[in-house]
Amino acid sequence: MSPSSYKVGTMSEKFDCHYCRDPLQGKKYVQKDGRHCCLKCFDKFCANTCVECRKPISADAKEVHYKNRYWHDTCFRCAKCLHPLASETFVSKDGKILCNKCATREDSPRCKGCFKAIVAGDQNVEYKGTIWHKDCFTCSNCKQVIGTGSFFPKGEDFYCVTCHETKFAKHCVKCNKKLAGQRFTAVEDQYYCVDCYKNFVAKKCAGCKNPITGFGKGSSVVAYEGQSWHDYCFHCKKCSVNLANKRFVFHNEQVYCPDCAKKL
Repeated sequence: MSPSSYKVGTMSEKFDCHYCRDPLQGKKYVQKDGRHCCLKCFDKFCANTCVECRKPISADAKEVHYKNRYWHDTCFRCAKCLHPLASETFVSKDGKILCNKCATREDSPRCKGCFKAIVAGDQNVEYKGTIWHKDCFTCSNCKQVIGTGSFFPKGEDFYCVTCHETKFAKHCVKCNKKLAGQRFTAVEDQYYCVDCYKNFVAKKCAGCKNPITGFGKGSSVVAYEGQSWHDYCFHCKKCSVNLANKRFVFHNEQVYCPDCAKKL
């Protein structure tokens, strides 16, 4: 802030006002740029205009000057909290005058929940570049505070463990058993636990007549003419040689190796 570029005093000599020509002797006057004028003409022709209240800053008022802008000292306040700053340090940001506390808040990240600043000392949660106050990070379903607990992201939403399990966890369409952490099979966007898949959905092996689940032993399947076999059940009807991945002859709904087929 710069000092004023004029002088105020009481005229002891015979000078007239530069503007209205009234005598100044014995009266208060202002000297600016080598000219003498009465207080009334100073306000009218010479006074700086306060950027806050838009009124002239009279000669006997206290003036604050910063980067070619002028304020009454009582108008020089923080643009956010309105705290007087004429005798305090301040920050100028984007044309606004701010106290140090508000300037710090201006530079702080904003909470995605309440949109208020997150300042030093606030407990917060950060996920993929977005930040929340700890108590603003809540479940999109039950609205309870997740805080620093476990959660599941789903698009723009976040779910606590309980709500995610209720809303999104897979269940068997037959017995309704939860499938989280369990082996399951999906058929046409429907989910089955191992037991229900075996009992209600899985094709039966034409050899052993047991379900073909695709799990464990027998995960490889041989299919032919609408029938299916575990790979270890696909063998010649006569000599029992295994024919998986080998040439075979299918006769009267039975499987034969080429040699046995010749003897039929």
